[in-house]
Amino acid sequence: MSSAIDAAQAAIAEEFALFGDWSERYQYLIDLGRKLPPFPDAWRNEDNRLHGCQSMVWIVAEGDAQRLDFHAASDSAIVSGLIALVLRVYGGGHDAAEIEATEPDFIRAIGLGSHLSPTRSNGLAALLARIRDIARRAQAGERFDPG
Repeated sequence: MSSAIDAAQAAIAEEFALFGDWSERYQYLIDLGRKLPPFPDAWRNEDNRLHGCQSMVWIVAEGDAQRLDFHAASDSAIVSGLIALVLRVYGGGHDAAEIEATEPDFIRAIGLGSHLSPTRSNGLAALLARIRDIARRAQAGERFDPG
């Protein structure tokens, strides 16, 4: 596994350990979501929409098997924060094989799974599945260009 991916997951766990309760953690998620890079309106289309989320979520990838980057956005504050966490782990231009092989251990480490509504849990699972699918497709030779 990539040391950068491991470091990102460890840093997330350390950050969340600083908060005393989940209301503080939710506020931190909201703050993280507000810091997501701008997501062009042209990318907010049905082809890039992530189904399986109650909120509107869009994700695009760029690159190939050697280096994949992800960009995503949501219309929900907490979901945007979840996206920010996922992109921190997987979105840093990692090798597609590393992305596919890396389990999202930060979710368990910060107790996120037991503090999300079922619809948000399903959406997070759908986001992670899409990222892994893109990584598999990149390994099969597909290139991604967000246009």
